[in-house]
Amino acid sequence: MMNRVFLATALAASLVSITPTASAEVQKGEIQHVLLISIDGLHALDVANFVKSHPDSALAELAGKGVTFSNARTPANSDSFPGLLALVTGGSPRSHGVFYDYSYDRKIWAPDNPTCSGPPGTQMIFDETIDRYDANGVSQNVIDPNALPNYLDERGRCQRLYPHNAVRTNTIFEVVKAERLGRTAWADKHPAYDLVNGPSGAGVDDLYTPEITNAPGFDNTVSVVCTAGNDALRVNAIVNEIHGYSHDGKQRVGVPTIFGMNFQAVSVGQKLLKDNPGGACTADTTYTGLQGGYADGLGTPSAVLAYGLQRTDVALRTFVTELKKAGIYDRTLIIVTAKHGQSPINLATLVKPGHFADLVCSVGDCSVAGPAKIITDAGNNCPEGPCGLVQDDDVALIWLPDQSQTLAVANFLNQNAPALAIDEVMSGEALKLKFRDPLHDSRTPDIIVQPVYGTVYTSAKKNKLAEHGGFSFGDTNVGLIVSNPALSRKVVKTPVLSSQVAATILQALGVDPNELQAVKEEGITPLPFVF
Repeated sequence: MMNRVFLATALAASLVSITPTASAEVQKGEIQHVLLISIDGLHALDVANFVKSHPDSALAELAGKGVTFSNARTPANSDSFPGLLALVTGGSPRSHGVFYDYSYDRKIWAPDNPTCSGPPGTQMIFDETIDRYDANGVSQNVIDPNALPNYLDERGRCQRLYPHNAVRTNTIFEVVKAERLGRTAWADKHPAYDLVNGPSGAGVDDLYTPEITNAPGFDNTVSVVCTAGNDALRVNAIVNEIHGYSHDGKQRVGVPTIFGMNFQAVSVGQKLLKDNPGGACTADTTYTGLQGGYADGLGTPSAVLAYGLQRTDVALRTFVTELKKAGIYDRTLIIVTAKHGQSPINLATLVKPGHFADLVCSVGDCSVAGPAKIITDAGNNCPEGPCGLVQDDDVALIWLPDQSQTLAVANFLNQNAPALAIDEVMSGEALKLKFRDPLHDSRTPDIIVQPVYGTVYTSAKKNKLAEHGGFSFGDTNVGLIVSNPALSRKVVKTPVLSSQVAATILQALGVDPNELQAVKEEGITPLPFVF
């Protein structure tokens, strides 16, 4: 059986100026496979800089045979879950209903309440903490049902809420299955990416999710090298699938109609204040102790980030080479994009004032009844009952235990905006312009805080230079290339949404994009200049 190994090679670097030409188009019926790649953290600026400085790179080749959308934005907010769901459902949280991998639902119960008794309302946690771990604390790369919250299904039965149950609209994988167009596959960083199965729970035939943060026994994301090593597991899976095998190379099953994976090395390279502190990653210590992120506000990558970009590009080259070997390159639409961006790029703007629920106590009395205490109490994340939640990164999402206090809390935040590094407070009618009414939707936060650009609500001692989740340009402006040999190079500066990728994929396969519920609900169209 086939089990190909991902080999890193050196990349040539020089400067080049490319003159755009008129784009050809993909003809309907010619595409039989779609390879969807998410390079988390990849900005449009990263694509432009890398293609310019690496003209012989895989990314440059894909851009040279495709449409580059330089003004693509994710539907905010820009966390990994809504970012990926934009790509595979064609929607935003107002349709698919998922705001964060760690969020809140006013209609669910805690994991230790399997009878769904008492008042509902608890955290909806779908991160690495829901993995099943062995006695040594190593993830078994599967979900532990006992770690999941509970909900009442359509028959009124108290059931475990799996990530796919939380998605309210169907996915491209489910549409392909419904249309009987072939197999589907996806590879990602946590077992929680069961999410991509969609509401049916059966959208993906071959789901491969090796845990990145605790396999084998430590967090790979402390090191760009070990993160790239975890990415390589998924790269091998894609290569096997290109040649018609299951992700592990053990079964001959045919090339998936839609398949793809997530890369993390770029995102980690952007974040690390210090690479590999303590030396836990022993694979290669070249970058140990070095700072990640960008060297300047123009997007010049540090050595740590440059390594992440280069390793990812080598993987893209592997995909192109293997597609050609398999004889399906001409019939495959390759889409390279990102679930989210990352900010700040300019590290001179970085401010880490502390977690939001703690920060409010510096401007208000958290010991007595009032807005500051309401926020702090919600931030304490009590395990049971309608306690509310404060989720923060370079955004703060606030679910209040008492929604009647929304106006008072919002006014308090606006009055103390400078001290709390707040740029905008969204609540009431302002929030409903973008999302569902939190008084009638169990998932929508009561208040969303967008901080001043460069602010990350975390401790100054935290080993991070950047984050995502918010609404800033750095968070939401992502790289996006749609590539096929039938296309010639074109750069499109017209604003587009990453959610248009899902509609584009279905159109490429000859399926009506409106088969996606979110596409129909939100009026999403395929990307321009492709067909």
